[in-house]
Amino acid sequence: MNKYRFHDGLTLAEEAEKLGKKAIALGLIPGFSVHLFADCWQFYIPNEKESEPLTPEQVYLHFKKLVEQSGK
Repeated sequence: MNKYRFHDGLTLAEEAEKLGKKAIALGLIPGFSVHLFADCWQFYIPNEKESEPLTPEQVYLHFKKLVEQSGK
C-alpha cells in the first residue's frame, strides 16, 4: 500500500517546500520564497515566466515534475 505524504493543505504545502529545497539542491531552480498567511501559503519562484503567486498544489506539481525529469 502506498503511503501518502500529505493529507491536508498544510502537509501538502510542507511537501511542496521539501520538493522545492530538493530542486534547489539539484540546481533546477535558483530559489523560491513562501509567503505565509493565516489561511494559505503562496509560493514565488524567481526568474520564472510567471511572476504570479503559486498555490501549494501548483508548486507541488511543478517541483515534482522538475525533480522527476532530472532523474534524481
